Amino acid sequence: MIIIGEKINGTIPGVKKAIEAKDEEFIRNLAVKQAEAGADYIDVCAGTAPEVEVDTLKWLMDIVQGAVDTPLCIDSPNPRIIEQVFKYAQKPGIINSVSEEGDKCEVIYPMIKGTEWQVIALTCDSKGIPSDVQTRVDITKIMVEKARKHDITPDRIHIDPLVMALSADNQSLLNFVDTLKTVKTIYPTIKVTSGLSNISFGMPLRKIVNQHFLTIAVYAGMDSAIMDPCNRDMLTTLLATEALLGCDRYCRNFSNAYRKNKIGPDRSNE
Repeated sequence: MIIIGEKINGTIPGVKKAIEAKDEEFIRNLAVKQAEAGADYIDVCAGTAPEVEVDTLKWLMDIVQGAVDTPLCIDSPNPRIIEQVFKYAQKPGIINSVSEEGDKCEVIYPMIKGTEWQVIALTCDSKGIPSDVQTRVDITKIMVEKARKHDITPDRIHIDPLVMALSADNQSLLNFVDTLKTVKTIYPTIKVTSGLSNISFGMPLRKIVNQHFLTIAVYAGMDSAIMDPCNRDMLTTLLATEALLGCDRYCRNFSNAYRKNKIGPDRSNE
């Protein structure tokens, strides 16, 4: 599965503090740790006031690209911010994100036409996040057809069905899985992603809930996840699930990660 490292995000208190202090070493270490843990992309999100977001995002991009070769996932709710920093990316990565809210598709799709860039597409519109599966599927169809007009094929799109907090919607996981399966039936090459921690908001034992969600989502066919690759429990869950599903030939990835002490109980002090 494709891992999008989530740790460089200005909404996280420690990262916010590092951004305010212009602590390059802190950001650099987060990038290196995520890359070494196996992140395929590193998400960079400023999470700052709009008037400084462009400068902050460029600053984060420069640090990460100077520290690792892992491609970026450029993250902002404002497509025009992404448009301004896009030229500073050194290699194709992922745009996070588009949706049917406002003119996001109309800004981002022309920008990545004719490139190898991929894009995360959220199943929401100007009315908000739908509570039902069919509306999410309908929004997906609209976004995919808009992408097609710019020669962006479904295999470059990561659909995010926007899993809701289970504490507020007991059907959240089931709706996520139904949306995933329906979308993949219509577009077999499309990717499906998720921000894993959303499922457990407002619940005790959040880590346990997140781990079980990850297992079920991978079994259902989820292709990528925005997650912390340095979280040993989550990475252990992911690699164990892939091995059990026959996606890890001779369990090599699982065994190698264990030998390198990346999963399971931390044995570094033994």
